[in-house]
Amino acid sequence: MNTQTLRTWWNQRPPREQTMLSAAVVLILAALTWTIAIAPAWRTVKAYPAQRATLDAQLQQMQTLQAQATALQSRPALAPQAAQAGLQAAVTGLGPRASLLILNQQATVTFKGVEAETLARWLAVVRVEARMLPTQAQWRRDGRLWSGTVTFTLPGG
Repeated sequence: MNTQTLRTWWNQRPPREQTMLSAAVVLILAALTWTIAIAPAWRTVKAYPAQRATLDAQLQQMQTLQAQATALQSRPALAPQAAQAGLQAAVTGLGPRASLLILNQQATVTFKGVEAETLARWLAVVRVEARMLPTQAQWRRDGRLWSGTVTFTLPGG
């Protein structure tokens, strides 16, 4: 259909039909404009406060973790005996469910039937008190309890 044919068709319509068709076209264009341009922007503006609060909370948490990491990095290194003693004390805190085996510079902790929260607290204690991080871990879940081994490398002497 070319422009001339369209004009001829339009001019053959009665004025009332032209008005109705014009109104329909305006309505369709308004709906498209709302759907494509305005509604997505409106949703973004409405969602901004909640997203901002979430991102601010995440930023605060990251800054807290950064401060903790900086504090841990600034602490002087422990002597090998002190690190080993800190690890032994942490393992003793797990009770009879855990044992410690030290060979050369490797310390392997074996545990059985430990709750996730207890395990997380124990790892935090080892990190802070013995200033050690696991080099290898093999865990498995037995229902609500965890069992496995965690290997640490002791500081050199």
